Amino acid sequence: MKRSRLFVALYLSLVFLSGALVGVLGYRFYTAQTVRARTRPGSPEEMRRQYAEEMRSRLKLSPPQFQQLNQILEATGDRFREMQKKYRPEVKVIMDAQTDAIRSMLDDTQRAEYEKMRREREQHRSRHPGR
Repeated sequence: MKRSRLFVALYLSLVFLSGALVGVLGYRFYTAQTVRARTRPGSPEEMRRQYAEEMRSRLKLSPPQFQQLNQILEATGDRFREMQKKYRPEVKVIMDAQTDAIRSMLDDTQRAEYEKMRREREQHRSRHPGR
């Protein structure tokens, strides 16, 4: 009888420990996913704001320095957007050539699926501009 009680106690201990282990691992993976999801930046403006805030806190910028930093970042952003506008036609030509080359290597079934993929990506881009 003592032996069967020992096995029951051992069995219950193993069940309890395995449940605790699953709980700890589940909690760890859950919190890791939620933290990662919360810190993922959104739009370019949001990324710039986060960058400026990090600079302010880590470098301990004074209010005038922070204002100057924002002016610098805004001017740089304006220049970058102008470059994008200037070179957008050339980039479009390159991307269109890539699309045509991909289409030419596919058979009819693959080409239909490729066009579906392109439409889905375009819909995603129109719903989430700036990403």
